[in-house]
Amino acid sequence: MNFASQRAGWSRLPLSAAAFVVLTCVAILGVSGWREWAARDQVLKGAETEMANVARSLTQHAEDSLDLLDYGVVGVVSRLEIDGTNPDTIAKLRSLFDARKTAMDRVHSLAVIDDRGNSLTSPGTIGSTFSDNAFFRYHELSQKRDAHVGHPVKSLLDGEWVVTLSRRFNKPDGSFGGVVLATISSKYLSHFYEQFEIGRNSSVSVMYSDGIIIARNPSNDRFVGRSVADTQLFRDQNLQRPSGAFHFTSPLDGAERVSFFKRSARYPLVLLATVDKDELLAPWRSAAISRMLYVLALVILIAIIGSVLVRQLQRGQHMAAALIEKEAHFRLLAESSSDMVTRIGLDQRLRYVSPSSIRVVGWRANQLIGTEALAGIHPEDRPHVQAIIDAMKHGDAEEARVTYRNVHRQKSEVWLESTMRVTRKDNGSVDGVVAISRDITEQKKLETRLETLAIEDGLTGLANRRRFDERLKEEWARAYRDRTSLGLLMIDVDHFKAYNDEYGHPAGDACLRVVAKIIADEVQRIGDLAARYGGEEFAMLLPNTDAAGCARIGERIRSAVHDAGLLHASNPAGACVTVSVGGAACRPALERTAGTGSLVEAADRALYAAKDAGRNRLMMSGEVMTLMARASGQ
Repeated sequence: MNFASQRAGWSRLPLSAAAFVVLTCVAILGVSGWREWAARDQVLKGAETEMANVARSLTQHAEDSLDLLDYGVVGVVSRLEIDGTNPDTIAKLRSLFDARKTAMDRVHSLAVIDDRGNSLTSPGTIGSTFSDNAFFRYHELSQKRDAHVGHPVKSLLDGEWVVTLSRRFNKPDGSFGGVVLATISSKYLSHFYEQFEIGRNSSVSVMYSDGIIIARNPSNDRFVGRSVADTQLFRDQNLQRPSGAFHFTSPLDGAERVSFFKRSARYPLVLLATVDKDELLAPWRSAAISRMLYVLALVILIAIIGSVLVRQLQRGQHMAAALIEKEAHFRLLAESSSDMVTRIGLDQRLRYVSPSSIRVVGWRANQLIGTEALAGIHPEDRPHVQAIIDAMKHGDAEEARVTYRNVHRQKSEVWLESTMRVTRKDNGSVDGVVAISRDITEQKKLETRLETLAIEDGLTGLANRRRFDERLKEEWARAYRDRTSLGLLMIDVDHFKAYNDEYGHPAGDACLRVVAKIIADEVQRIGDLAARYGGEEFAMLLPNTDAAGCARIGERIRSAVHDAGLLHASNPAGACVTVSVGGAACRPALERTAGTGSLVEAADRALYAAKDAGRNRLMMSGEVMTLMARASGQ
């Protein structure tokens, strides 16, 4: 009976509902697992991208460091092949080496080695020979003159592991003369890598192309000099490309790592940035376990109570989906543009141009070398620059700084600031000029804008009070010197406060701009100046203009404002906006006791006389004096 009842109960359970529950549980588990795996892949891809950015930046740093060494080595080679290895030359080079080591912390040592392997410039290596070193044998047997980057070796000076960069120099007969050697400390590179915080168990390694470790962070002292040539990075043909990401188990510490490698295109270097895979996935793993446990609990509940909890399962899935949504933010490392360095010969042709010329003036260095140094300078600025260079060539100046406009290949024109210094031969005679130039175009634009703001009224575009006062003094002095007349008009908008009260300040501003435009239209000569004197009051300075000329211009302005027909219902002088104008003119040379203030006062009195006479009129200072004389006579 019980069995029958149970069977009857099962029969009442819709098979379709059971199948739906089973399929739902399987689907939930499958989708959740797939999403967690996709989230895991996203974490790994994000780490690969971050490692790629680090590897590219540090490869660039290594190349720049070697380039910096090579620039110095090239100069020393050139000097040795010209001056030889006499004691004076070696003494000067030793001083130069000491200065460079002090100025640049990345330089570990600099040395000149003769054809027998003896150091000529490093006192700490006296009695030791470099003849057995691989870099020395390379240059001794090879006629190549390019830079050679060697395996990491222990320095004879202090026992530190260093990376060597060397060039061969020849004797006058073309035979092997020796080697100029520059080194970078492995510790310097390791310490530099410490600033890249990409994980607690991460590592950055720079290796020679055959697998010898040059520097590593962390545990540099433990791993430098070791070979990893038998690892996947150097054995797998699929990884012999310029760069790429791969996963591997480190032979150094046994940790499974996510990494990105970058092979230098210019030097036999391989940069490897890695992060511990377990450490990287630990946050994801913890979150994934929590999420999967939650999903599993939901699936069990669905299997027990069926369709009653379907909606709860859906909400749980939405919550799980929300939990696994993440956004990746990565910061790209970039080098700031460097200044352009040029060397100008006595013939004023460019002897050397640094690669940064492409950023500063748009031309590559090889396109500029041999050309006229001043060819791209603006014609108006060229005489000034030419005078400075001539003075330096003649020994009248050791250094100078000059700002000028220069043609840019892709832009119309740029502003450059160049710091110049003479270079001299051993005998003290000038043999050229070195110039360090940088683009200051944006700075110049800002300066121009600030200068404009300092002398221009922001509302009307006319000159401001400060500019007016400066020009008044200048024109007064000029009129005094040339024995000419100087005219001034003071213009005031009638009942402007009432206009503002009735129509609002925006309308008041628009009114002032219209009046300013009318006044500006009367500026017919270069020397004339229209200015906003303050509030609704304007001034117009008219050099070499007598009283009659002032009156004509003032009357035109008054009439034009009236004819503009700006509605002003509160103006007793008319239903439109009007102005009162006061004018004055004088000859400074004939009025020795007068000054600029007297001219302004005279025009101001005339303005107030015009206002007192009913506004919307022009009064000249002479008329005011006549009226005052008549009034006193009565």
